[in-house]
Amino acid sequence: MYRKLSVLLLMLSVVLWVSVIAVPMIGAQDANQDIYGRDLPEDAAPYDMQVWTQLCDSTRQETSLSSVVTVYQRICGDAHIFDKFGDSLVDLDENLNLIPGAAESWEPSEDGASWTFKLRPGQVWSDGTPLTAADYVASYRFMVDPANAYDFVWMWQGTIRGWSEAVAGEITPEEMGMEAVDDLTLVVHTDGPRPYLPGTLYFWPPLQAKALAELGPNYVLDPATSVSSGPFILTEFEAGNRVVVQANPTYNGYRKPFLSELRGIYGDQLNGSFLAFQNGDVDRVNYVHISPADFEVVAADPVLSANYRPNFGDFRTDYLFFDTYNPPFDNQQVRLAFAKALDRESIVANVIGSQFGIPAYSFLAPGFPASDTEGALKPIQAYDCDAAKALLAEAGYPDGAGFPAQELKLRGESESRANWFIAAAASISDCLNVEITVNNMEFSAFMESILARPTTLQFGAVSYGMDYLDPSNMLGVWVSTGRHSWLNAEFDQLVQDANVLVGDPAARLAMYQEAERILVEDVGGIFLVHRIQGDLFQPFIAGECFRPDAQGVSALHWGNDWCWGSFYITNGVMDADTYRNR
Repeated sequence: MYRKLSVLLLMLSVVLWVSVIAVPMIGAQDANQDIYGRDLPEDAAPYDMQVWTQLCDSTRQETSLSSVVTVYQRICGDAHIFDKFGDSLVDLDENLNLIPGAAESWEPSEDGASWTFKLRPGQVWSDGTPLTAADYVASYRFMVDPANAYDFVWMWQGTIRGWSEAVAGEITPEEMGMEAVDDLTLVVHTDGPRPYLPGTLYFWPPLQAKALAELGPNYVLDPATSVSSGPFILTEFEAGNRVVVQANPTYNGYRKPFLSELRGIYGDQLNGSFLAFQNGDVDRVNYVHISPADFEVVAADPVLSANYRPNFGDFRTDYLFFDTYNPPFDNQQVRLAFAKALDRESIVANVIGSQFGIPAYSFLAPGFPASDTEGALKPIQAYDCDAAKALLAEAGYPDGAGFPAQELKLRGESESRANWFIAAAASISDCLNVEITVNNMEFSAFMESILARPTTLQFGAVSYGMDYLDPSNMLGVWVSTGRHSWLNAEFDQLVQDANVLVGDPAARLAMYQEAERILVEDVGGIFLVHRIQGDLFQPFIAGECFRPDAQGVSALHWGNDWCWGSFYITNGVMDADTYRNR
């Protein structure tokens, strides 16, 4: 009853909102032209219908529209409304190759200890202020400043020179290794050769240095003060109700949008996304908000199934982890017993669904650089209940006797996602005769707990996907300075050595592969499933974004932010029942 009521309330709020807000025209241009005076694609709907709406989560704590301010509390995070007010230095194409973003070129120094980025000339903020390298410097100095308690500082620890020291308050943010040589030249100094450095700069469109200094980071939340050097500009924002961004007429970057407007509306995202999609109130639903029952509907409908576009996403793996510094998980035999008590094959087949993932026996998903494509690591953690019982007995807990009750903590998972880990806990509990309860925590509370030092999370489960396409990123979360309370000196050394190795990519990958073998054998984590991701689009969504990648996959791939200059609404929307034409 609660589910039905929440969905009805969501639908009512959507209908009321779209009934009182007319779709705006962002200029007096011809109906078949965009705000930049370009002709729309031949099959495009009129410009006043070039609107894109997605559902935002009304239960999440959200504080900013900029990744420079926060990553974990971005507004309308799943709807991609954030970070539209600037361009990152680099972007990714559909094959995850780095392509120019705000920077037109970049190159390392001869010694590999710095990178120079050249900005595209002519980029400008919506208030007429030129976009310069100083805006990027100011943004990264904001992130590194411990006074701002940034939630993603780990990204450049051991990478940008002085970053770790600035985070620790040992030097000032101004002493961190990033400088604007001139308006169009940005130099990033690193802690020695860091071949992966450009890929780490993908996620962070800048704040404007002028507005940041005068008004503080929340200038982006007020349409009266928000400025943009990106493809969209903020026009409406009511926290927890709606957010609207419109095409930025002053934008002079690489991804000018055909879309006139992006809207985020709030509601029961976990339970209401698919029904809102069916009702024509939203234009895209991410796979995390499509339940197994919903997916059966999608698979049975020719139109829906044709517009569900699976992809490898961010190579996300769901896994269980421990505090290995304290009993009982300081014992590798206990950890391995838990790992071998996990029946992944059964859980994927009967709970997760083969359309959503494949069993995982290591951390790096198939296709990711240095991943175990041959399955050599599979036997280490493979399900074997008898072996698991023997290991637990050797550790001093025969048939589970005397083993302390455990609480498996989750990171604010949806009901369907939580069921994955409930099944995992049941598999381990049934095999080893140990008590495990599951606690699905609020997202921010979970993150505070996992990142606390010492950690307050003894046994947990989470998913992780790449931030950039290099093993230094994925395996970096497992080094002793990463998010997990697990330490293996050999693993740390291998990752650190591989991170700085240049000139021998095969040897570098081999080092990462050896590091992952250590991670699996020492059971830093128990790996459950490699996700198969995807998005459900309305049939009238089109654009070059859907051009096939090298594997022939046509989808909105992870990291392809250039897509927002490609998407458009076709004239097929004229025959559809959507918020645009009610």
